[in-house]
Amino acid sequence: MDIKRTKALTKLRKLKNRTKIIRGGTSAGKTICIILILIDYAIKNPNKEISIVAESVPALRRGALKDFLSIMKGLQRYKENQFNRSILKYEFTNGSYIEFFSTDQPDKLRGARRTDLFINECNNVNFEAFNQLAVRTSGSIWLDYNPSVLFWADKELIGQPNTDFIVLTYKDNEVLPKSIVNEIEKAKVKAKDSTYWSNWWKVYGLGQLGNLEGVCIPDWKEINTIPNDARLLNFGMDFGYSVDPTSIIALYKYNESYIFDEVAYNKGLLNSDISNLLKQNNVNNTVYADSAEPKSIAELRTYGHQIYPVTKGRDSIVYGINLINQNIIYVTQRSKNLIRELQGYVWSTDKAGNILQKPKGADHAIDAARYSLMMQLDNPNKGEYYIY
Repeated sequence: MDIKRTKALTKLRKLKNRTKIIRGGTSAGKTICIILILIDYAIKNPNKEISIVAESVPALRRGALKDFLSIMKGLQRYKENQFNRSILKYEFTNGSYIEFFSTDQPDKLRGARRTDLFINECNNVNFEAFNQLAVRTSGSIWLDYNPSVLFWADKELIGQPNTDFIVLTYKDNEVLPKSIVNEIEKAKVKAKDSTYWSNWWKVYGLGQLGNLEGVCIPDWKEINTIPNDARLLNFGMDFGYSVDPTSIIALYKYNESYIFDEVAYNKGLLNSDISNLLKQNNVNNTVYADSAEPKSIAELRTYGHQIYPVTKGRDSIVYGINLINQNIIYVTQRSKNLIRELQGYVWSTDKAGNILQKPKGADHAIDAARYSLMMQLDNPNKGEYYIY
């Protein structure tokens, strides 16, 4: 392996927090760069105990371990007698070592402690395994992944204190052969006419969050702000309290499309709190709420709100999903929780892998959005409000 400094390596060396999250597209060089940094760290610092972890030993052998051995040989630092192949552990002469193991080995998860940790393709590892490893790590934690779908690193770690987050793409790996660059960029052209290639380019070309295969609502688009000539139609509300959030979504009509805008997504709200929240956000027009909470709807009406139960029929969830999919849908950039739910809301499958007409995944904001659109389209002549 020819070792050269890349933009990716330069960017990663600047990360200083304990937890370092590296999201990347294909051929960004993220794994190789992290391993390079860990090798350099092990050589320069005695008695460091470094664990490189993946979902399985086969995944390690074809990924991180293969890269480690190639790098060591490329640097002309590899010594066969320092690598224990039976336990996948390389020992340096200063007492530091790099070991490789998988999360399908429970004794390793709850075993010895370490100074530093790298979980390769961490989106294939469950959150409990990460936690078991993290609490036994005193120093840096490196995580890398392709963003094919929202998962625990996005939900639990990104944005937290003492955490770095960076996105790398193939453009950060300027030593890539031109043939590979051309192959990757073919997807950009195909993405114009294909949902599959659009998602592929988004994930593997741009390093952005993509959609799951089998996602219930696949074709919505993000919009930065609500256009001035969009018309406010109504609001949808899904009740929650201690475990689930109360979610409120505004519905706008814009030309031939609809816009969902997240107004609230909060736990622990009493009905009086919901009333105050509606007033603070100037929600003065119709709100359609979950009909399973008639007492809450009745109480909110006593506070002066135009709130009505949503009409639910047989298979109303699937009906509402289909209704959304039949229209051009935009979601505002600030609707973080709705976006997160949409990215993880998928059809269930049976044991044979056949898709069932039963969605799974968080759906509190989605339900609120579904209520608003269902009630509006059941009666398209409901009042509209212009926003200036």
